[in-house]
Amino acid sequence: MTPAPPGADRAEGPALTVRSVGASSVLVPMKRPLGTSAARITKAPLLLIDLLTEEGVTGRAYLFCYLPSAQRAAAALVGDVGAFLAGAALSPGDVHRSLASRFRLLGTSGLVGAVMAGVDVACWDALAIAAGLPLARLLGATPRPIPAYNSNGLGLVAAEAAAAEAQELVAEGFRAVKMRLGRASAHDDLAAVRAVRGALPADIAVMADYNQALRLDTARERCGHLDDEGLYWIEEPVRHDDYAGTALLAAALRTPVQIGENFEGPRAMSLALHHRASDVVMPDLQRIGGVSGWRDAAALADVAGIPMSSHLFPEVSSALLAATPTAHWLEYVDWANPVLTEPLRIVDGCAAAQDRPGNGLVWDEDAVARYRVD
Repeated sequence: MTPAPPGADRAEGPALTVRSVGASSVLVPMKRPLGTSAARITKAPLLLIDLLTEEGVTGRAYLFCYLPSAQRAAAALVGDVGAFLAGAALSPGDVHRSLASRFRLLGTSGLVGAVMAGVDVACWDALAIAAGLPLARLLGATPRPIPAYNSNGLGLVAAEAAAAEAQELVAEGFRAVKMRLGRASAHDDLAAVRAVRGALPADIAVMADYNQALRLDTARERCGHLDDEGLYWIEEPVRHDDYAGTALLAAALRTPVQIGENFEGPRAMSLALHHRASDVVMPDLQRIGGVSGWRDAAALADVAGIPMSSHLFPEVSSALLAATPTAHWLEYVDWANPVLTEPLRIVDGCAAAQDRPGNGLVWDEDAVARYRVD
């Protein structure tokens, strides 16, 4: 994938004008809690974004805010964005440039960047709906099944419990699962990995994520102990922006090192690739800059010849991976399912191709009302 030429974000179809941008905050119970070395989350604080146009087309996106306090702040920012964009032509590139100027003094990373990414996703959704095309087709690709791994659950539980849960996750129709590492001792992590790996057939991939839990000196030892345990990759063993450190680990380990969910835009990914900081990458839709940022990231991965997976947001990410030359794995979580009319389907270990116009996000309004928070 090469960078899009000027005007490439204007789909064939009717021109659209932004009428308003609104947000609804929901707190959705998780079927399986997210338990990492950093925190345990049992309810997903999602911010649902609706971009309404004068032509009657609505584009949708959602953010995962991690904390309810961040959710409230993001909602306030969406309100500011909506007032600012009212009456503007709906062009993702022009919208991004306008918002970058609006927030120049505050900065465009963190929550501001997340909100800008969500608005970008909603813009592309509206364009695809107006053109009568699935998002993948609007991006020049054919919708297709994308291999997915089950990333629900498998937190820092005892080895026996991890093994049992891993079997349950595979039974939901997957050929790959991800477990979290970062227990108090290297022995406990090793025992959990061996229990999960031993409980699953050899052809089931097992990914492992440290969520930045280790110092570099500790990571050398712990990851070295895991190097022959059949893991598909080891994710974020050290601080996410320690590219020199992860480059050392990637060079030393036989198991691939994975990073990328914390890339704050394509420039951060470009720097990581320059340092050869990992064997594979997995940008996050909310942090990489929405659909537009993802396209730039996919072009970088293509030039570097590095496999590119997704982080969270499986509904939209599955369409983006269909248009990604080095597409690798889709990370599947079901956190948004309770507020969607048609959740993403998993068939034979893959996210099913989406063939309806847009990015596939349509809210179940009754569920939204049930889970809404102030």
